[in-house]
Amino acid sequence: MNTADIPVFILCGGLGTRIKEETEFRPKPMVPIGEHPILWHVMQTYARHGFRRFVLCLGFKADVVKDYFANFHLHNNDCTIALKSNKLTVHEARVNLDWEVTLAYTGEKNMTGSRVAQAARKYLGKAKHFAVTYGDGLSDANLTEELRHHLAEKKLGTVLGVTPPSRFGEIKVVGNRVEEFAEKPDLEGHWINGGFFFFHRDFLKRLPEDEHCVLERDPLVRLAKDGQLNIFKHTGFWGCMDTQRDRDQLTQLVESGCPPWLK
Repeated sequence: MNTADIPVFILCGGLGTRIKEETEFRPKPMVPIGEHPILWHVMQTYARHGFRRFVLCLGFKADVVKDYFANFHLHNNDCTIALKSNKLTVHEARVNLDWEVTLAYTGEKNMTGSRVAQAARKYLGKAKHFAVTYGDGLSDANLTEELRHHLAEKKLGTVLGVTPPSRFGEIKVVGNRVEEFAEKPDLEGHWINGGFFFFHRDFLKRLPEDEHCVLERDPLVRLAKDGQLNIFKHTGFWGCMDTQRDRDQLTQLVESGCPPWLK
């Protein structure tokens, strides 16, 4: 299946309360890491695998996201504006992307499942499968391979499973003696939701538009109990921007000139 035919629904409507210093005036996906908002990096993560159809599920401060994409070339390139005619001329476009971006308002306080249900019922079109992710998570996972895995297993859903390092060091002791010291041990054998999903369109039958519907609770819990949710295991880079510390770390990777999700 051609990845260009798979729409990618990105959750962009949350309040981002754990990074309040950055999200008081803009939604978290629009918080910059380097020159671009983290949302741009999320979309590039998909684009490097050929995905080009994006549906942004908007809520909190939706106008900020709409303004960014409505004036995308103005934000990302040198331009000349003829004030009399309001004509915009782009000079030496530094960012020239073949993306189709749908800006879908899904409610100010709606939960994740509600947002996906609303947007997918409007904008899925004839696609049999679709992707879902968050507007604040990055990875170097092979999303092409995850899609192939999803199609081969023929389940309703597939989730990227990741094993991130612990935020705190671990000390293994015997009595009063330190046997092993690990600054940031990997949680080996433990998998968490990495946030890059693929679903068959029939999953929508299980996903109500009710504003309180949380994707990660009843819909995915029931999908797993019914044996319809597979995992695609990934042990490479994965990171999310929950805190200012997370943002600083992602920014350092961007400033290194070779962030892993864009390799």
